Amino acid sequence: MSGTKAIPPALLGWAQNTVGPVHRVHDVSHDRANSRIWQLSCATGVVFAKVAPNPTSFARDTRALREVAPGMEPGTAPLLLAADPLQQALLLSPVPGRGVKGLSLTPSEQRALHRQAGRWVRCFHGGPGELSPQDHADAAAEVARAAAGAEKHLGRAGDLISEEGHRTVRWHAAALGQLGPLPAGYIHGDFQERNWLLDAGLSARRFGAVDLERARPHAAVADLVPLACGLWVGRSDLREAFLDGYGRALTDQEQWALRCLSVLDAASAIAWGVPHGDDEIVARGRATLARLEVQAA
Repeated sequence: MSGTKAIPPALLGWAQNTVGPVHRVHDVSHDRANSRIWQLSCATGVVFAKVAPNPTSFARDTRALREVAPGMEPGTAPLLLAADPLQQALLLSPVPGRGVKGLSLTPSEQRALHRQAGRWVRCFHGGPGELSPQDHADAAAEVARAAAGAEKHLGRAGDLISEEGHRTVRWHAAALGQLGPLPAGYIHGDFQERNWLLDAGLSARRFGAVDLERARPHAAVADLVPLACGLWVGRSDLREAFLDGYGRALTDQEQWALRCLSVLDAASAIAWGVPHGDDEIVARGRATLARLEVQAA
């Protein structure tokens, strides 16, 4: 957390019009320039004020909070208390629990966590009948956009990716473009540990997730990419636990799509991460690309 960003007076005033006087403000923004989130303490408890980084993120966050989050198990996703399009601001309820990334879990507890994560995101994705015809069209367009974006990532990366890496990315982009329709869902968009919470109750641990600004219709399997490129590497037990919670196995086409999307994610991670000094995301991208280069024809 950056801990250095002062809340804009206009934002604070707007928040107080909804929740009443605020007696404490704590910056909980992520450590990046466009992250602006504050925890506000008031007479009724704690709420969060968030300024979206751009209009698209605001629209995605708002829709997910209005249409999807209310259908989740209570306390496992933030609820929208107010929204201000002029400030691109959101006022959110808290989600109980501690950030998973800071917890020390045993292998058995990690499997239980991933089982819960699979169950949570399956509910978030919704069933085919819960998406409109436009949502299904938008999901297909997201897949096509991902395939078409390969050249943009390679252009930005240049010689940061080897010639073999360039061939691998293009090969997988072409393969993704040739796949038929994939099961669609309303994806979280950034479904990984940094956005997971675990609330240790008296009898069980309850899973929750936050940060819905990338939520949108897409191929449901797209939400598995950060896991397949990260936590699941060398941990097939976590993948199996997740899919057990998810309630179904991936189709053959989804297996291919996951591989292709992982390669494209790796190219994007390297192209973005190097100039921005994000060593963690670059290392993940390089490891993914190296792992799948061996399999590329």
